[in-house]
Amino acid sequence: MTTLTHSAPNAETVAAARLLLTQMGISPADLVTTGEAVPTFGEVIPKVRARLSAGTLRTYNTHFDHLLTAWADHRLDQLNKTDLEAMARTIQANARNNRASRGGTSAAEHFISATRCVYRYAEDNGWIRPCDNPARQLTMPVRRPSHRYAIPSGQLAEICHTTSTTGDDPELDTLILRLHIETACRRGGALALRPHDLDPDQCLIFLREKDGTDRWQPVSPTLMRHLLAHASERRSPQSGQLLRYRNGQPITARRFDYIWNRVGEALPWVAAQGISMHWLRHTTLTWVERTFSYAVAREYAGHRGKASGTTATYVKSHLHEVAAALSVLTNEPHALVPAHALAVRTLTTPPQGHS
Repeated sequence: MTTLTHSAPNAETVAAARLLLTQMGISPADLVTTGEAVPTFGEVIPKVRARLSAGTLRTYNTHFDHLLTAWADHRLDQLNKTDLEAMARTIQANARNNRASRGGTSAAEHFISATRCVYRYAEDNGWIRPCDNPARQLTMPVRRPSHRYAIPSGQLAEICHTTSTTGDDPELDTLILRLHIETACRRGGALALRPHDLDPDQCLIFLREKDGTDRWQPVSPTLMRHLLAHASERRSPQSGQLLRYRNGQPITARRFDYIWNRVGEALPWVAAQGISMHWLRHTTLTWVERTFSYAVAREYAGHRGKASGTTATYVKSHLHEVAAALSVLTNEPHALVPAHALAVRTLTTPPQGHS
């Protein structure tokens, strides 16, 4: 009778096996079967939603719904790159098209980001291997150039005048407009502002914007005074939203739409160009860049991504330079800027009602 014996593999065999697995993108742990089934989109997406911040969820939620509508009962490992690319193309083709849009590329970007978020959660839980993740293989669409530009000072004055003399609450709308002109903040930053984010001694407000970014931003004494008065008169809780209607209810993003629809009715060129609050950010930051420098404009905007070029690493701006730019912009002194540093160049006359 012949007895079969199994000798232990030698070191060269083990090294060769490990090299082969590495080239295939497989780890030894991947060869161990746990028996745990890959979950479906319907099972995973509610868990992903629960982990996201409110701002990120607002951006991704629509695209989570797209995934659930198409593949709620499908396991994550049942889809491939082709399936996801087809969905991204459909979303891009069906995106709302107006003068501010860029051919649906933003919608496609958000879909891809939302999908990657789902699959990254699956990777973290060991349900999907990185080499089997189809979301990693998706390519972001190329963005088209923005049609927005800096609004000329004469036209900006027309917008400010119309805002302050029309509508059901011109005091609120003028305050919103001035907040955006002075700080170049995004809509989310204005909506997230709270009374305890105000530092009246140093004329600073704390802005919280997209992707979890936050920063202290200088404002003029005039704007600070009106923000404090608004919070007091409209009973804004210290830890609640600052901007509110007369009845004490917090405003929503619809207020911004109301402002620009109203201004567009009075100024046809506003409606024709599709001008929105984000154009004010372009306007202020363009002025800061032209009047001071790219570094100051970048700091003023609160941009935290990688700067372009090696030199940008060394020529960073800081809060006091932003305050100096604001002083010139508003022609008002600022607590962080010595009086002799105040220049006389201004972007435009501040909106009426806050002089």
